Amino acid sequence: MWRAFFAAIGAALLILGGECLVVEKAVLASSQEQATAPTSPFDEPQLNQPPARRELRPPEWAPWSLLSAGAVIMLYTFTLRRDGE
Repeated sequence: MWRAFFAAIGAALLILGGECLVVEKAVLASSQEQATAPTSPFDEPQLNQPPARRELRPPEWAPWSLLSAGAVIMLYTFTLRRDGE
């Protein structure tokens, strides 16, 4: 069980590190339109606002750190015994 757990963690880190190496930034856009509440009964809600967006930029150290940590964890899984101890 531990072997599969560490293999999954190592594979996830390797994939995430590879993605950070290839992608410069990721833009997350919200899918819901947010309407503002009217201040008086005669005001109409404003629906034409642009959706809120977040930009995620991985730091320079992230790709190589994630790749190396994933590789070390994957090597560790190969040294674990198969009997679960």
